[in-house]
Amino acid sequence: MSDDTVSHPAWTIDDHLRGKPEASIALFDAFVELVAACGPYTVSVSKSSITFKGTRRGFAGARPDARGLKGYLDLQRRVADPRISGAAPYESRLFVHHYRVAEPAELDETFAGWLREAYAVGQGEHLTRPR
Repeated sequence: MSDDTVSHPAWTIDDHLRGKPEASIALFDAFVELVAACGPYTVSVSKSSITFKGTRRGFAGARPDARGLKGYLDLQRRVADPRISGAAPYESRLFVHHYRVAEPAELDETFAGWLREAYAVGQGEHLTRPR
């Protein structure tokens, strides 16, 4: 059996970073710093994404690529912004927002605010707050 037919046993963050431009890796590192500023979290890595989880659920995902950083945020409201490529209902109280950022300036205070909202979802606050 050749190496290219062997399934990948487990994806890691390093797998996602390997071969990516330094600028994309820097965006990922800045994203992780924003997540860490929200509080404790865990990470689950799959082939398609690096998912950041709170005590109740995953709340955000990120994946560096050749053009920057793309991922998702789970929010209790719809957000309209050029960084958001789409938003769709996910559960009765949540909307999944797909984002793309290409420059460090795009990870600004507005983006950090969305991430704090998503972190609250990860902690289960969407289950106790009225819609």
